[in-house]
Amino acid sequence: MENFEIIILGAGASGCFCALTAGEKGKKILLIDKLSRAGKKLMATGNGRCNLTNKVILPSEKFYNQTIDKYISRFDNVKTLEYFNNIGLETIADQEGRVYPFSNSAKSVIDVINNQLKSYENITLSLENQVEKIEKIGEKFIVYTSNGKFSCQKLVVAMGSKSGEEIIKTLKIKHKPFVPCLIALKTQSTRSLDGIKLSNVKIEAVCGEKRHIENGEILFKDSGVSGIVIFNASSIFARSNNFSGSINIDLMPHISHEELTKALLKRRKINVKISNFFDGMFVPQIGYYILNNAKIQNEERDSSALSIDEIKSLVNAIKKISLSVKGHYENNQIYSGGVKLDELTDDLESKQVKNLFFCGEICDVDGICGGYNLQWAWTSGRIVGEKLSQK
Repeated sequence: MENFEIIILGAGASGCFCALTAGEKGKKILLIDKLSRAGKKLMATGNGRCNLTNKVILPSEKFYNQTIDKYISRFDNVKTLEYFNNIGLETIADQEGRVYPFSNSAKSVIDVINNQLKSYENITLSLENQVEKIEKIGEKFIVYTSNGKFSCQKLVVAMGSKSGEEIIKTLKIKHKPFVPCLIALKTQSTRSLDGIKLSNVKIEAVCGEKRHIENGEILFKDSGVSGIVIFNASSIFARSNNFSGSINIDLMPHISHEELTKALLKRRKINVKISNFFDGMFVPQIGYYILNNAKIQNEERDSSALSIDEIKSLVNAIKKISLSVKGHYENNQIYSGGVKLDELTDDLESKQVKNLFFCGEICDVDGICGGYNLQWAWTSGRIVGEKLSQK
């Protein structure tokens, strides 16, 4: 059984950053992952482009489930980009502040990380290796894997949250349940709108006392809604571990009820049937959906026959499509929940088990879309790596 100073479970973003940071001080490190290449999971981020971070990261409570300023300030977005630039990665930011590799490919990020890992003779990569069990015997941790067992003085859990859940339980570390987050939401049937994408709408998600309001793009599914604003809205359901509530959609948030009423009253003069009233304003499926929600009868009438009350009903139907949330789809981007920060020191070491550290998604930190979850991975991996370098 080979012994290492440090074993890091998980060669994702946080695990790799932790290894690279501690590796700078010559620590003997074993980095274990079940995939065939370190950082390979990054291929799934940012639609394959790898949204590294965001140009606006503070105040953190605006973007995360809790305030983590004291962590972010130690290794923020600026320091992250400086680090990547120093190891050869060129980056570019979009108008929303999301930062990507200049190549627009996550592979570029994976390549520079692996180049750095290979440059350290003191870092051993054990890939395509499944962690099976952890034991703590005296001052040492014993890690049982599909490729044998290893021992270490210091253990870092940087695995994906669900992958690391059994380890957390084995080591009796308190944590919040892991719940799928940044995910499409299921609602009552929206089959008539399936595949319709709308930009510049406003959504309000309601889960108990919690609200999430955001403008952006949504995609209707057979029985639900998707898109970045919906992924972000799913956070309030995930954090409550309760996927029931409502999604209210304002199709025209840039215009008030009064202004829209005037516009539709003017539109009555167009010489068309009511069934074609929204032609040129919305795609037909949306137009039909509005007419049905407003309960407009006899759509073969001329549009000029619409009464004031019917116009008001149409306005209300445009300004508020209300969908009941009844669950979520599969393929979540992250999990909410994990090891509570108050169970860890400021260096993310367990207060219960000495020399046991956590970083990345395994911690109870989750952010909205836009590079925030990867920034937590870089930040937390760096913090743990610096602490390990000191000992």
